[in-house]
Amino acid sequence: MKYIRTALEAEVTQYVPNEGLEDGFELFADVITKGWIVTDSLVKIKRPNGVVCPYIQNRRGRTFIGEGDYIILDEDGTKHVCGADKFFTRYQKIE
Repeated sequence: MKYIRTALEAEVTQYVPNEGLEDGFELFADVITKGWIVTDSLVKIKRPNGVVCPYIQNRRGRTFIGEGDYIILDEDGTKHVCGADKFFTRYQKIE
């Protein structure tokens, strides 16, 4: 099926360090070694060589797919993951 993305109102501010825009900081070494990602709702597939989690790859890197997520394919071929909790507020079905 095809959908069209609906307009979203948003406040947009280009990030500037020390302006209080961030929620916190983490050491870069910890980000790399601890893998800061919530895994509770990730899709997990059992295979003979172990359990695997699917993901899509785009310019932001790997995005792992959660239960109920939608995969969005833009006209330029870029893929995105959108959670079911946000999909119908961002997209409307076109006939």
